[in-house]
Amino acid sequence: MDDGTEEHSTIWSRLSRLFGHDTQESLEKAIVEARAEGELEPYEESMLLGILRFDELQVQDTMTPRTDIDCVPEEISLKEVAHVIVRSGHSRIPVFKDTRDNIVGILHAKDVLSSLLDHEGKTPSVSSVMREPFFVPETKSIHTLLQEFRASKQHIAIALDEYGGTSGLITIEDVLEEIVGDIEDEHDAPRVEDIRQIKDKVYELTGRAQLDDLQNLGVDISSDEVDTIGGYLSMEAGHVPEQGEQFTLQGWTFTVLEADRKLIQRLRMEPTGNEMSLSVQDRADQA
Repeated sequence: MDDGTEEHSTIWSRLSRLFGHDTQESLEKAIVEARAEGELEPYEESMLLGILRFDELQVQDTMTPRTDIDCVPEEISLKEVAHVIVRSGHSRIPVFKDTRDNIVGILHAKDVLSSLLDHEGKTPSVSSVMREPFFVPETKSIHTLLQEFRASKQHIAIALDEYGGTSGLITIEDVLEEIVGDIEDEHDAPRVEDIRQIKDKVYELTGRAQLDDLQNLGVDISSDEVDTIGGYLSMEAGHVPEQGEQFTLQGWTFTVLEADRKLIQRLRMEPTGNEMSLSVQDRADQA
């Protein structure tokens, strides 16, 4: 009778071999080699590497940046909040007063729905329904944050920068995804890839594409000031570039396809001298 003893022994022998290394660098190498040799499945490799790097990550490495947070002003009505919840798919919505730098509460979908259903006449204000926000410094380790989430039974935290302003938002799901990979539910919108190859040496990027990732494509751009291509181009231009603006850097041409007054959202990257006119579809996408 097969009681799983042989499989259990194999797993432990593999883990013992992997973790019998002195340094993190050699351990990472052993995990990658084990995957290449077929001793680990891709998801096992991803999870082990996630666990290994878990202690090194800070809130600022994992959070949703302030500009991407779905939040509502304090003076909004609960009915309007309900629409935001449906549109965003989030069950918890931050509330700000005056600016996003001043988060004053968190609205839970179940509280909003209960208030709307229980008060047939005048509905209560947002401030009377929202809960106290849980603030954490953006430099806190996510390992410590996970423990605090569990102890306080919190699921969402507002990250603060060194000046006390809102830096971003992080959830318990964000933290767990660093170990197990993306956790998708029925509300998740399809993820937009930051770097998407259109054809040979022609790429479409989001403004949040990391400079480090572009270096892997042979684009030798680096900065001590910013991490993303959108931030880099804005810094070079001295303003947020508008749709249609082009930049030539390190033998590559970057064409802004979509932007608003705050940031670059989408752009094309191709070798200089190989630029082509925007296609009809490109123009339609930009319209």
